[in-house]
Amino acid sequence: MNFKDGYKHGGGFCFAFVAALAVGTTALAQSPRHMVAAAAKPGHPWHEFPTRTLADLPAVASEKLDAQLTGYGGQGAHKVKATGFFYTVNLGGRWWLVDPEGGLCLNRAVVGVSPFHTPGAQAAFTSQFGTVTKWAVQTTAQLRELGFNGFGAWSDVEALESAPQPLTGTRIWNFMASYGHKRGGTYQQPGHTGYPNDCIFVFDPEFEVFCDDYAKQLAADKDDPHLLGHFSDNELPFKPGLLTSYLALPKADPGQRAATTWLQARPGAKADGNHITAQDDRDFLEFVVARYFRIVSTAIKKYDPNHLYLGSRLHGKALAEPEVFRAAGPFVDVVAVNYYNAWTPDAARLAMWEHEAHKPILITEWYAKGVDSGLGNTGGAGWLVKTQCERGEFYENFTLGLLQSKVCVGWQWFKYMDNDPADKASDPSNRDSNKGLLHNRYEPYQPLVDSMKRINQRAYSLINYFDGKATLASKP
Repeated sequence: MNFKDGYKHGGGFCFAFVAALAVGTTALAQSPRHMVAAAAKPGHPWHEFPTRTLADLPAVASEKLDAQLTGYGGQGAHKVKATGFFYTVNLGGRWWLVDPEGGLCLNRAVVGVSPFHTPGAQAAFTSQFGTVTKWAVQTTAQLRELGFNGFGAWSDVEALESAPQPLTGTRIWNFMASYGHKRGGTYQQPGHTGYPNDCIFVFDPEFEVFCDDYAKQLAADKDDPHLLGHFSDNELPFKPGLLTSYLALPKADPGQRAATTWLQARPGAKADGNHITAQDDRDFLEFVVARYFRIVSTAIKKYDPNHLYLGSRLHGKALAEPEVFRAAGPFVDVVAVNYYNAWTPDAARLAMWEHEAHKPILITEWYAKGVDSGLGNTGGAGWLVKTQCERGEFYENFTLGLLQSKVCVGWQWFKYMDNDPADKASDPSNRDSNKGLLHNRYEPYQPLVDSMKRINQRAYSLINYFDGKATLASKP
């Protein structure tokens, strides 16, 4: 099935959905939820998941479009103190970003907003845009039209910020990964850098000096009002069992020595590592995570005190560990989470993250892939669904859960364009999958982007509906 066929597959339901919004009645609207089938990967079992979309909500929630927005996508009619940069605030138990104009704001962004450079993608780029400048202008306008107000990690920041009225951006750095490449011992894993025994080099005496020097480059952006903040690394291996892993390193390794010294100081502990308790393991995990975030955040704030530190993008087993969030909380402004393996956000888990960190949450990766894209879809952690319309339903279901939560200050869809199988230089998780809101030749997946637009353009009104307050924005 080619890309154009993918538009048609399941399109009838999407057209019916649009009609339902207009008249307010369909079978779907009469039922609180319907089911969507999804699988973890090709060849894995399909399971049906209850799915809530905008059509399941009453008209008072689904019909109102957000209005009176600031230049940063915040609420012009609901402002607090403006500082000229983004910061966070908790009002009435709900976390918000505050944009540089003082508008209460929710970040709605797309990751990896950058052109592809494979021959086929480059030919499509030249035909449609001609220059990077025109691409940046048209892409910024396209994302704004879809209700997005930002771009996430791995985006062409320089090009996008040259557009009139640029979107809000983020920068991703690689403090630990860059130090590891310089030190030696790292290797490529799907989606992120690997470390010996999954042990990052946070105990190396040179790491702190490296971070201070590495962070000097952040000073170039310190006065940029369109920068939301900085990510320090991606998907570091913060997970249970680290104490055993560090103790298993060579005895000359600084990490092994640090773990041994730490364990020896524990009441009743044995330095040989044969009597490690579950509490030892949890406490050492917190010790490692806190040391990383302390060192990196100190360097970041030294050279850029104006922008948010969004942390290292947490993922996988770290998301179940309160110790990880407790350790990160004192050093980050927002906790970034790459949230996979959940069809609907887990309200209890979101609450745990915020409770332990005492900071708001930003979802920085999540997506679903469509069988009808014609791509292999073997790579990546996102769900596999059958149609582009179902990708859109997943977007609606997931974001409604985030909006209903009072701890989430935004989301960043992974990603701008599909993987291009011709891109042999990418890591194994980014080679053949339908992750984009655009095909890898710059054509949008219309059912998906229609769903994105429906939610994004109503985000503040939906928050108001869920919170049961007077409307924040009225329909134009």
